[in-house]
Amino acid sequence: MVHPPRFDEKAARRVEAVYTTPDVAGQRALILRALSLRPGERVLDVGAGPGFLAREMAEAVGPTGAVKGVDLSPAMLELARGRLEGLPHASLQEGDALRLPFGEGEFDAAAAIQVYEYVREIGPALAELFRTLRPGGRAAILDTDWGSLVWRAEDGGRARRILEAWDEHLADPRLPRILSSKLRGAGFEILRREAVPILNPEYDPDTYSAGMVSLIVPFVIGRRGVTKEEAKAWAEDLRRLGEKGEYFFSLNRYLFLARKPVIS
Repeated sequence: MVHPPRFDEKAARRVEAVYTTPDVAGQRALILRALSLRPGERVLDVGAGPGFLAREMAEAVGPTGAVKGVDLSPAMLELARGRLEGLPHASLQEGDALRLPFGEGEFDAAAAIQVYEYVREIGPALAELFRTLRPGGRAAILDTDWGSLVWRAEDGGRARRILEAWDEHLADPRLPRILSSKLRGAGFEILRREAVPILNPEYDPDTYSAGMVSLIVPFVIGRRGVTKEEAKAWAEDLRRLGEKGEYFFSLNRYLFLARKPVIS
């Protein structure tokens, strides 16, 4: 498995800030609508991150239900536990997608948001998800196709090298293209597929793309020959484009709603 960067507290806070943007909040609302959670259901959150979705799912299932989440990052788990305070039916533990620490058929529903693009062994990871769901249990999976990215830059060559270096933080930056076949191979029925675009035609600090700059810059330094000066110049280029009214960002994520078949 290729793990996301081991976020220290500073990096975790940067991710948390991105997750507060309207772009990502709207994505969570879409996930909740797709899962149609009901009071009393048991829900798994694979890769809980800073805990926003886990909290909203816990509120949806209520105190008669349960939400259990796993994440690889202790810093993320600390943020998430703070967010879940006052919800005793929601719990978190350290773990990864290849070895989910839960029993067979334990959950009615599951969410895995921006997780499987980090996993090299995607088949075994989906088999683990399948194992933990009851027959008829559903899973909402959302990942990004970074090949769909359109991000304007004055220096196209520099931007291309930076974004190629950013791809190195993933096992598969174009995972949605093969996810249908991988889900079927794990035994799932696919109920729905939907493009989830993020469009930022203006530079606004309260957007996904502006927030991502603070994550991309420290990661790419020293990769693909990208220097610290180049990474900072790229970020400044984006801000200048915003000031001139010439900024543009577009990226597609894809939602897959799948179900573990009921055996008749």
